[in-house]
Amino acid sequence: MGEISGEKTGCGFLRAVFGRRVTRPRRSTSTGSLPQTNLNNNNVTRFPSTPGSRTRKDIFADSPNSKKDQKQVDRIIERPGQGYSRNVYKPQQHQGLNKNETARAASQQGYVQARKGPPPAPGISGELESMIMDYQKTKGAGSLIRASSSNVMLFGNLGNLRQPGNNDSSNAGSNNVLDNTPTSAKDEPVPINGKYSTSVMGNVVKKNEHEPEKPVSLCRALSTRMDPEELKILGNEDYKNGRFAEAVALYDAAISINPNKASYRSNKSAALVALGKLLEAAFECREAIRIEPFYQRAHNRLATLYVRLGEAEKAVYHFKQSGPEADPDAMNNAKTVQIHLNKCTDAKKRGDWNGVLRETSLSIEAGADSAPLIFGLKAEALLKLNRREEAIQTMQNCPNFDIDDCTKFFGPIGSASVLVYRAQFNLVTARFDDAVAAAKRATKLDPNNMEATTMLRRTKAVASARANGNELFKVARYSEASIAYGEGLSYDPYNAVLLCNRAACKTKLGQYQKALDDCNAALNARPNYSKARLRRADCYAKMEKMGACVQDCEVLLRENPDDEEVQKLLEEAKTNLQKHGGSLDTNVDNSPSTSIVVVSSKERFRDYVTSPGTSVVFVL
Repeated sequence: MGEISGEKTGCGFLRAVFGRRVTRPRRSTSTGSLPQTNLNNNNVTRFPSTPGSRTRKDIFADSPNSKKDQKQVDRIIERPGQGYSRNVYKPQQHQGLNKNETARAASQQGYVQARKGPPPAPGISGELESMIMDYQKTKGAGSLIRASSSNVMLFGNLGNLRQPGNNDSSNAGSNNVLDNTPTSAKDEPVPINGKYSTSVMGNVVKKNEHEPEKPVSLCRALSTRMDPEELKILGNEDYKNGRFAEAVALYDAAISINPNKASYRSNKSAALVALGKLLEAAFECREAIRIEPFYQRAHNRLATLYVRLGEAEKAVYHFKQSGPEADPDAMNNAKTVQIHLNKCTDAKKRGDWNGVLRETSLSIEAGADSAPLIFGLKAEALLKLNRREEAIQTMQNCPNFDIDDCTKFFGPIGSASVLVYRAQFNLVTARFDDAVAAAKRATKLDPNNMEATTMLRRTKAVASARANGNELFKVARYSEASIAYGEGLSYDPYNAVLLCNRAACKTKLGQYQKALDDCNAALNARPNYSKARLRRADCYAKMEKMGACVQDCEVLLRENPDDEEVQKLLEEAKTNLQKHGGSLDTNVDNSPSTSIVVVSSKERFRDYVTSPGTSVVFVL
């Protein structure tokens, strides 16, 4: 600092008025006994530097003019005028401060000082805590894990281990340290009425039990500090021990570090096969071959997948590329599947659905156990042979792959065929909206597919007929509803749902024999269709064929013993049977020889007049 001029600045009046507001530095205890000296006979007092000026020294020490600034260590403060009165520091005024306020002030001061410096880099303790947190989340626990790199084990809840007497039922009896979730007294939430609230305790928020936790991979912490080869070794160990999901996660971590390593993709493919994700496994094998075209193990693995998915020709090609890695049994299976598929194609062209059924079954037995196209073709053959229950079971056994994955693997033409089979299955099982959606998507993928176009027209007609019939039935327009269901049956004559719905209309119209015929047709198409059997039992009861009604009710009760409606119908049928001395023989007609029906509406009258073999008598 330069020397201060001896001339007055003319600010004495302002200093006298505002002198009390001049900010004065806090004096340390070591400055009270220092002598005061004059500098060039000016009213200036020099104080030695205090500990608070250490930061300024550190800043000046790094500057290029540090030698020049060493002379400016002492601060120069102007002496106040004669009219200025200084407040005397009284320690007694601060002795009554609350200890909590003192602690709060100290913490605030420490926080401010901490903000001045750069944040500390995470050390070994932080990395250990992150790894344990990841491990614990993969184990399914959601509590806080506190880890320390110190060798000191503290007492009680302050340590790293939970005490044996804890009330954690989920971890009771576990000797694994990582499976126990210790929390400190500060982090432990206070139970309210025996339950823990979801309030914030410290830095930890207790999540709601109903909130699903996102799966966290253990590899996040490992992949940042481990070699990809080590991750592959760990994945191989998990694969051998049957932990396939963990193995996939470890292989993914290795791929994220080195995506151009073909062996990582091939190993991941094996783990995906064990999880039943065959299409994803095939994609990984394709990627491995793209990275390393002569990777024989990947060729063999992909060929085996092609056999299971019904692509026999591609399987044979990749087996040839496998060299000594080729599996001879799988290669023979591929050739066998190819032979059966060729015969199946010829049988379908001839319209020989029994031959199609035989060849598709042999292909599945030969190794194509996950081929959606072969399963769909077998189901179509069963439908053509009017074996609908077996067709439904076949489609239920077929793997339900995602359509986007199917398009990526089989191409748009193959994926369209899969959608046609699904639309057919949904139509049989009365999922009409799903059938229409599948047929629409099939036509978009392959506009030239005539089967898809025909299926779309058929599904739309059946779905529309069913919807119209239901609306008419709700407003008691049973005759028109019966006609609407009949329009749908013109596109799908063996649709059990439409037949059963039309039987309900016939029952409302009093045409019990026609209703019985529709129920029999529905049960012939689907023998396990319980709704049609219940409606037939009701028709038998109205026709006073109690023996047949009892038999149908007993079959229904074996399937569902708690059905109160069936129990009530069975009791009524048995009671009427005992009154009339009827027989349980279904061939015996327990109904009277003639039946008089009172017609009370125009619709019912028109239906009876048009019915064959019906005599109408007008009573005046």
